[in-house]
Amino acid sequence: MKASRFYSTLKKYGVNFASGVPCAAQKNILPFFFNDSEMIYIKAAREEDAVGIATGAYLAGKKPIVLMQNSGLANCINALASLCIPYKIPMLMLVSWRGYPKDKNEPPYHWVMGKSTIKLMKDIGIPIYIIPNRNPESVISPSIREMQKRKRPVVMLLERHIFK
Repeated sequence: MKASRFYSTLKKYGVNFASGVPCAAQKNILPFFFNDSEMIYIKAAREEDAVGIATGAYLAGKKPIVLMQNSGLANCINALASLCIPYKIPMLMLVSWRGYPKDKNEPPYHWVMGKSTIKLMKDIGIPIYIIPNRNPESVISPSIREMQKRKRPVVMLLERHIFK
């Protein structure tokens, strides 16, 4: 149920385009993006490609969201820092937070990025919101306000098992 509410809230705020390299932690929300005839979803081979695709969608009048996990977010640092931030390209980013500090079930190869994700985004000036387990759609409104006010990407961090 939570995934459907989250998706419906995204659409209520005008999100109408998606791209990405989604993570298994997003598996319960992905069908909504893939099966909605009103949502354009473009698969990307790499996460920075998804940022470029979403940039083009924004310039064509769409309100994009990019889906990925935090290791892919690290792949996007240059695209975000040299394209989206200086040229004021707003987009939502739904990012699975693999290796987040409280999740002791994550394999060790996720730990470094899990610990570094928030700091990396703060260092390049990208606002970040952690999606709460209760009422996950509550981060959408402040994320969109921040994105529109600052004209830059905003990350919504998703812990595993939030969407059911």
